[in-house]
Amino acid sequence: LVMVFYGSNGKSNPVSMENKVEHQAKNQITYDIHLPSDLGMLYKVRLGPLSLENSISQLSPRHFKIQNTSTLDTFSLTINKTLPLSLNGDRWIEFPIEWPLKEALSVVTYHLTLFSRDILSERNLVHMTACIYGTHGDTGDRSLLRSLQNVQQGQENESFLVTVDAVELGELDKVVLLISSKTDCKVDIKKLHLKEAVKEHPIYVFEVNEKFSVNANKPEIQREIPVSFVIRGDEQKNDTDNNLHKERNEIRNLTEYTIKVYTGDQRGAGTDANVHVILFGNEDKSEVFQLSRSLEHQDPFERGKVDTFKITTKKLGSLHSIEIGHDGKGF
Repeated sequence: LVMVFYGSNGKSNPVSMENKVEHQAKNQITYDIHLPSDLGMLYKVRLGPLSLENSISQLSPRHFKIQNTSTLDTFSLTINKTLPLSLNGDRWIEFPIEWPLKEALSVVTYHLTLFSRDILSERNLVHMTACIYGTHGDTGDRSLLRSLQNVQQGQENESFLVTVDAVELGELDKVVLLISSKTDCKVDIKKLHLKEAVKEHPIYVFEVNEKFSVNANKPEIQREIPVSFVIRGDEQKNDTDNNLHKERNEIRNLTEYTIKVYTGDQRGAGTDANVHVILFGNEDKSEVFQLSRSLEHQDPFERGKVDTFKITTKKLGSLHSIEIGHDGKGF
């Protein structure tokens, strides 16, 4: 099992729960864990298996207590929830951190509807995960094909529903899809719809419209899909109608860039810091992009390595300069 901590300064890598403290009480286990950097004010924790391939029996955590051994800040939470480690369904539990005099975020069930052409026939051959990003962090990689609901098949398209429980994400801004297979197969994805289960709106629409070919030469494909537009509902229908045409035109003007970063092959050339890039063109400049998900390596920017990143941004025109930098964290 691992835990991922989210704070105002970012999130941790998966922290292994291996260092058990001796002399445990009955039905209670204490771990020493070490975070590599100051995450600021913690607001949520995710708990689950290190790998989706791990086969672990069910676990029913009842109560959590976490203490910073330096500041003695302590928070505790009663969960009483069974970690769904079966092959059917989500394999992560997220819970908010409740600080005194500060309102905690709530846990939300999200409905993700995937529209495709041929995934249902290929679902036993392909593995697919989605990581949903919002203003309050991300969900981590969640499996899409393990537990399908509301499966609908038409003449040309098909759709199915996936539920994801997560601490509320705020305004959603992108989804990162990861598609892999041990055999040759193709999946044709049209779009994704995302919304909170208890609300009809807003519905976040992510247009994909891409056929992914997975084979021995490319056993894994990753795509970052920015939100295309948001359906706000009847009370904002007029605003939505007025803006929809404009938003669709803006989406058509999006451009995908492939960024390759070559880290020098000398001592100290790599970095563990959070690296960002901004692109400047003769028409506009891009937003700040964090280069965190390399297509080649789980830990990017290592000495002598090449990392590839895909970003999608508005139309910039001819590029004339870039800004690249990092936040100085880590080694």
